[in-house]
Amino acid sequence: MSKKRAVVLSSGGLDSTTVMAIAKSEGYEIYSLSYRYGQRHLIELDAAEKIAGVFDVREHLVIDIDLMTIGGSALTDDIRIPKGRSEREIIKEIPVTYVPARNTIFLSYALAWAEVLGASDIFIGVNAIDYSGYPDCRPEYIEAFESMANLATKAGVEGKTKLKIRTPIIHMTKARIIQKGIELGVDYSMTHSCYDPTLEGKSCGYCDSCLLRKKGFKEAGVTDPTEYVS
Repeated sequence: MSKKRAVVLSSGGLDSTTVMAIAKSEGYEIYSLSYRYGQRHLIELDAAEKIAGVFDVREHLVIDIDLMTIGGSALTDDIRIPKGRSEREIIKEIPVTYVPARNTIFLSYALAWAEVLGASDIFIGVNAIDYSGYPDCRPEYIEAFESMANLATKAGVEGKTKLKIRTPIIHMTKARIIQKGIELGVDYSMTHSCYDPTLEGKSCGYCDSCLLRKKGFKEAGVTDPTEYVS
């Protein structure tokens, strides 16, 4: 009997890798999907490729989208990335690292691929607890997109497939995400989280993503394998 298929969005980061491990543990045949969208931390795609190999995914697809043309984010435009902020500052407002409509764009491509594959499940590593305040990481957003997906696709309209957006870590703290990944055998040394890495691939240690990563490992009681600048 063939395995059930799932499209798993992979950024090469801690969250999406844990989600991939969860999907694999649930018996899915994994189709890994990453994006080259003009992000300054393009090194994350090297991590995503490595992770796809480790998880022996059925296929790893990298889609090119030029979000630099739109800009409006510190990840895709000439805007300074915030550094050294407190947890209160991080969650105070939507940060400049938010990429306009990114998850909507990413999920739309994932939806198209899932329909072609006949897959009913799309896994994404959004989190509404230890995160940077992005609006497209909230449960209500995911619910709305799932509803739209079943209205907008042939598979959904014909009732052949009930499309589901799976968010297994959405209510987990970063520490719990790490603990779950360790339980599933994830090697976090192959993941990348930093928004502003050096040319050699070292993490800056001070951007919001690095700070949340450090906090997660500390609270999980797990050694952080990340190589930081300092």
